[in-house]
Amino acid sequence: MAAYNRSNSPFGDREQARESASDAFVPNPICRLELQKEERIQSPCESEMTGNSSVVRQDLIRLSEPIRVSLSEAQYNPPEGANVSIKSVLESLLPNKVTSSNLETTEEEIRREIRDFCLCCAALTSAQVESGDLLSWIPRQLSAAAKATVEQLSRDYFRDLDENKLGRIREIGVDFASVPDERKLVVELMPEVIPLLKGTIKESSIDATDDGDEIYAASARTPVAYAIIAAYQFRWFVTQVDYPHLGKLCALVIPCALTALDHWSPEVKGQGMISIIHLVKNVNAAELGVYEDVILDLCCRNIAFGDEIWHLVVEMSVLLVTRTQRRNPRSPWFERMLNEMLSHLERQPRNKERSTAWLQLIEPVLDDMGLVLLAHFRRIFPLLFQWMHSDDDELVLLVLQRIYTIIKLTWIRNTPYVERLVDELTVTYKEAALRRGREVIRTHIVQILILLQQCKGLQFEEAWKKHRDDPNLTSLTAFLGLGITDPAAVKKCASISQ
Repeated sequence: MAAYNRSNSPFGDREQARESASDAFVPNPICRLELQKEERIQSPCESEMTGNSSVVRQDLIRLSEPIRVSLSEAQYNPPEGANVSIKSVLESLLPNKVTSSNLETTEEEIRREIRDFCLCCAALTSAQVESGDLLSWIPRQLSAAAKATVEQLSRDYFRDLDENKLGRIREIGVDFASVPDERKLVVELMPEVIPLLKGTIKESSIDATDDGDEIYAASARTPVAYAIIAAYQFRWFVTQVDYPHLGKLCALVIPCALTALDHWSPEVKGQGMISIIHLVKNVNAAELGVYEDVILDLCCRNIAFGDEIWHLVVEMSVLLVTRTQRRNPRSPWFERMLNEMLSHLERQPRNKERSTAWLQLIEPVLDDMGLVLLAHFRRIFPLLFQWMHSDDDELVLLVLQRIYTIIKLTWIRNTPYVERLVDELTVTYKEAALRRGREVIRTHIVQILILLQQCKGLQFEEAWKKHRDDPNLTSLTAFLGLGITDPAAVKKCASISQ
């Protein structure tokens, strides 16, 4: 299929394309972008990238040729009903191998070819990680070659430039001289590329108030495949930049990430979430600035979106709320986020993948909320009690680990759940006899019961009375009577009772 026809774009009018400096874009940057000089987004260090045009272009052609050959040889079968040929789109981003000798290649044209080639390699490299059907056909060798080629192109492009002349990119504050040589080109291109990708993602978006029919209308207007590829390209560019440089790019990266999170496609949302996770891990909380509440709000609104991206939305939400609200356990963001998650879990409590992901990732939130968790016991414990008897050993262990954390943080004061918790733990202890992981499960149960004994005293003893004479719990009763607290001794005692 031919590359996307710009004249068919709803954003073809020049005045619309100039709506703002931050939102300036040309439709479908994953296709060849014929930018007019007055429409171009000027790069902060463009003046530093003059050099010898012919040498630069020769390097580009030389490095891109193996990618061109491998891409042309890659087997590609478009999904049934597909209205976009991803392979054709990527091939259209490669530089022209032959340029008329009568025409001089300008610096602007070379920069455009370099940008488009890097966008092509960003899509190809994305196939190295988990990707959807649109990129699954790309061979791993081609993905690895694309990544290596961009890194080499970056070294070649900047090899003859005086580091002192590069200085700082004043507009975005990145200390360019401290950026690794293989990443310089990516950083230099981001002020130009990110708004383009944001525009492509936005083209097939729908308003939050639109109904389901609008999704089909948006897809008919602009194929969602373009947004998906742009989201993968965006994720790749963002994840190439680390601390401390990424913090200087927040104002550039976050608007595009928010656009991806607002999209109706799970695949686009997922790439936006991965980008935000990487961003939050590589910036200071203060650098998130005015975007903090906006991102937290989008996290909450995406929690119930779907199981395809559940693990990503939980990881993103936990990371963001703990990084930004750590000193305020009573923050309304903790309250809202935890309630949204619990509501989603309550809808399908037997969904093993959903509960496992939540239990694996929620610990930092529990740690930061501390005693405030008491207000959520009525919703947390019924779920934990149900999951405790799952046939999956990993899930049972995760439940026991989170219960231990909750007791340690709250001493479960002023709660009616002590007796119920003792009952459920003893049942799980006996059920463990038939499990493969019975030793480690019983060890965790003993540790929890000992902690309960220490923090609840007489209330625990009263709850334990009904189990004291159970012949299947003789060893457990003995451990509790001995007052063992050393973890190694607890583990040894638990193994004796097998």
